[in-house]
Amino acid sequence: MSKYYVNKFLYTVDRDPDLLRRYIEEPSNLVASWEQSIGPVLCGNATELSTVHALTEDERDALAGHDFVTLFEMGAHFFLNLTIFIGVYDEPYMARSGPLSFQREFASKLAHWKGREYPSVAT
Repeated sequence: MSKYYVNKFLYTVDRDPDLLRRYIEEPSNLVASWEQSIGPVLCGNATELSTVHALTEDERDALAGHDFVTLFEMGAHFFLNLTIFIGVYDEPYMARSGPLSFQREFASKLAHWKGREYPSVAT
């Protein structure tokens, strides 16, 4: 897993309301667009670009499918993984099931990890 790149995706998309909206509405398109134009920018300017990093097909699929369980199991940073999907799902879950309902589902879907070490987030 290119953990750095996955975590960079989670971090940058979660902190930009327009990117987050696009991720909610058209996740596959946003993942492809991000990988081509946003991800390679290292320091926020077009002069420092990276051609070293790329997402694997499994990473693209997990990101495009909002598959936070697979991302966690691949070693995506737990906090970044949780916060972006709170941004994606908190409002609809809250409207349907009340406060913290998405967070409870997130925990439930990761319950099989209880008592185990977190996957390494080392890059």
